[in-house]
Amino acid sequence: MKKKKRRKTRKKNVQKRKKRRRRRERGEPCPQEISTDFDCCEWNKEMKAVVITTPGGPEVLQLQEVEDPHIGDDEVLIRVEATALNRADTVQRMGSYPPPKGASPYPGLECSGTIESIGKKVSRWKVGDQVCALLAGGGYAEKVAVPAGQVLPVPPGISLKDAASFPEVSCTVWSTVFMMSRLSKGETFLIHGGSSGIGTFAIQIAKYRGATVFVTAGSEEKLAFCKDIGADVCINYKTEDFVARVKEKTGGQGVDVILDCMGASYYQRNLDSLNFDGRLFIIGFQGGTSTQTDLRTLFAKRLTVQGADLRNRSVENKAVIVSEVEKNVWPAIAEGKVKPVVYKHFPLSEAAEAHRLMESSQHVGKILLVP
Repeated sequence: MKKKKRRKTRKKNVQKRKKRRRRRERGEPCPQEISTDFDCCEWNKEMKAVVITTPGGPEVLQLQEVEDPHIGDDEVLIRVEATALNRADTVQRMGSYPPPKGASPYPGLECSGTIESIGKKVSRWKVGDQVCALLAGGGYAEKVAVPAGQVLPVPPGISLKDAASFPEVSCTVWSTVFMMSRLSKGETFLIHGGSSGIGTFAIQIAKYRGATVFVTAGSEEKLAFCKDIGADVCINYKTEDFVARVKEKTGGQGVDVILDCMGASYYQRNLDSLNFDGRLFIIGFQGGTSTQTDLRTLFAKRLTVQGADLRNRSVENKAVIVSEVEKNVWPAIAEGKVKPVVYKHFPLSEAAEAHRLMESSQHVGKILLVP
């Protein structure tokens, strides 16, 4: 019975959308002009969004007309200027990283744009403000609803479009490397995937905070770029043993903090690369999720291993991180010490092509989608 009801509801919604489109095409006035019923104006509330039509490859991404998002009392509605791709988007597309309960079903974990409306309890932001935001989903669309505590002003000197490249990387790196792993001035820091969006941001903010930065990447061109933006030691993981290079450059001690996107395949080597009291933070599993390890390394060197994602944290926790980012990272951007690294822009309709580029790993920095 429930299935039949759902099918009936879907059919009705499709018919309603078709009816609304036909009325718009005929130029008929909105019934709000002749009625006090607010809901009668619904056919004006449509937008385009990239829909994952079924789990699979990039070809499953399709631009479709969908209902506008509804905002809560503590939320704002943003007309999206740009959104940025993250590796998590490709995992969601394949069906392995569902959005949190209540979040938008469309991919997209960050955006920039202009506030179109605000909830009753929102005091800091107003309609017309140009902002960027950390999202739980929904960035691949013309509009997105977001809790007010996850919204940031566009950093001084940064274009509205390029501002979309900052929220996810800055919140991920600040929360994991600085808030939880406590990277300090004078310490050594290894970033795997130094040419990625996370990597290029982490290099710049770590240098700004006074750390010595090591990176791994898979080509000499990518390593040269990492060097240009501040990396001190650049390691080609395809031709060099990163453990040996780290030991060589640290006098046999190892680094103090590692930010890792590989997971299982690097786990033991990461432990071997750490100094006494070293901290390993895992933010991805590109190298798998299961491994065997020698626990004696943890004991002998008093190591700390942590892992976390950002998307599934509570709204309250994200608001704390966003506040810390504005306080600690935005001044570095304003000073020109941390710059956006944008590789390419795609129109929203070419989201599939953008995903192909990301999965090819030929890019450096961020890939943006523009409605």
